[in-house]
Amino acid sequence: MSADKRSPVLPRLRFPEFVSEHPWNDMALSTTSDINPTHNGLPESFIYIDLESVNSGTLVERKEIERDNAPSRAQRLLRRKDILYQTVRPYQRNNLFFDIDDGYDYVASTGYAQLRAHGCPKFLYQLLHTNSFVNRVLSKCTGSNYPAINSSDLVDICVSLPKPAEQQKIADCLGSLDDLIAAADQKLAALRQHKQGLMQQLFPQPGETVPRLRFPEFQNAMEWQRCVIGEIAEISKGKGISKSDVVEDGRTPCIRYGELYTSYGEVIEIVKSRTNLAASDLVLSKAGDVIIPASGETQDDIATCACVVDDGIALGSDLNILRSPVDGRFFSYYLSGPQRRELAKIAQGDTVAHLYPTQLSRLVVYIPDAKAEQQRIADCLSSLDVQITAQFERLEYLKTHKKGLLQQLFPSAGESAP
Repeated sequence: MSADKRSPVLPRLRFPEFVSEHPWNDMALSTTSDINPTHNGLPESFIYIDLESVNSGTLVERKEIERDNAPSRAQRLLRRKDILYQTVRPYQRNNLFFDIDDGYDYVASTGYAQLRAHGCPKFLYQLLHTNSFVNRVLSKCTGSNYPAINSSDLVDICVSLPKPAEQQKIADCLGSLDDLIAAADQKLAALRQHKQGLMQQLFPQPGETVPRLRFPEFQNAMEWQRCVIGEIAEISKGKGISKSDVVEDGRTPCIRYGELYTSYGEVIEIVKSRTNLAASDLVLSKAGDVIIPASGETQDDIATCACVVDDGIALGSDLNILRSPVDGRFFSYYLSGPQRRELAKIAQGDTVAHLYPTQLSRLVVYIPDAKAEQQRIADCLSSLDVQITAQFERLEYLKTHKKGLLQQLFPSAGESAP
């Protein structure tokens, strides 16, 4: 097979020093790099990289194995600056720029194509993530549920490259943005970890009656009171709101149970869905209600709690509603923190987990008498959530900016040079 024939193209955005340069050159991918280079045999032991080892361009799992115990797919012996291109479901763009020098040998699965660039390797790595390249790959993929491309088809895919100096400039620009994204991601992970650690300190752990950390003004206060949820809360159920009942401009904000897993944290201040169902067909929240799924695919799904801050939010079926004089934000953080495992334990069912009001009502909790202490804890964790949300939004902005810049700095299919 020969490379696709296209007219010379230029990117929409070019650095000033290269504006007057010639159009980029079309060539087959096999001309830019050695694909699946041969080697003299695998080492006796190595770190094995399979398709589960890489997440968003980061090696998240290192598994050292012996050659004699290695799976047959362990064939790609890596060198620094090699590129691993995921040939299964390539639209995920879950590739790896290998630049590790820690004394270990690394071998990758044949689920990746291994590219050893002739020019600037980081430029080629960025190119592989462009929409133009991915679309060309997908056009040659076979299979529907798990589309994949053979290395023999990958080598002939046409790409466009500028001169080495421009390649390096683009690689440096996008690489610096990758560094910012990685730093933002690490900060977000640190904030989330800090929150989890703080929750372990601010609430009593199972078997304990007081938290390990109390704010100074409450250090001499009474121990937290033991009670069961049925003594301090009314437990009821929401009412059916189907997916088809959710409309963009509905008059009543609503929450369906599945959204707790995907859209909300422990405190819900902004509701994302709306419905036009009649009020008589709805169960509406009171400010401070705590909602917990009544069913889920796993016990962990069940242990997802949120406080509904406002009145008048329609609460769907498959939601347990706890209405209590206890501060709702405090209650939600508590149940989502040290009580999470206890909630999961009392859920019933194998294929589908269920959490019934009778089970919830018997769950033992410890609550401080002073409403001020409940609010102080809730305020502390809420302020941390504000930081986490802001950091998450910054990370998403950087990722979006990178995606846009990536499409601007590389030619798109169908864009001809003037």
